[in-house]
Amino acid sequence: MVKLIVGSKGSGKTKKLISMVNDASKISKGNVICIEKGDSLKFDLSYNIRLIDIKEYDVKGSDAYYGFIAGLMAGNYDITDVFGDATFKILCGKDTKDHEALATFVEKLDKLTANSDVVISLTVSCDASELPERVQKFII
Repeated sequence: MVKLIVGSKGSGKTKKLISMVNDASKISKGNVICIEKGDSLKFDLSYNIRLIDIKEYDVKGSDAYYGFIAGLMAGNYDITDVFGDATFKILCGKDTKDHEALATFVEKLDKLTANSDVVISLTVSCDASELPERVQKFII
């Protein structure tokens, strides 16, 4: 299952993500992972959450990010939740937003999680109306 936390810059997406991550860690019977670009969330998240700074792995682009998440899931069957912040920055770079690339990425993640109980929640910095129709069903 894939969930998108969508909103413009400064709308509270990251605060919502932090709350969701910490809540998931309280009820999860497995591992909770949070992926971000940088380490700004390290003081906001519970100690038992696996926080990953994606910059340390030089992941850039949708194929690389998909492969990274798929690799995490393949290497650890105890993962229950994966959270990702700043999705466009990882997929496209700092100031670029490719809505079609995001849509394709989300559809691939949805197929990846189809036969598992893993929930992938991502923040997306844009207005929901800017996203293609095919990903509207993933917006929470």
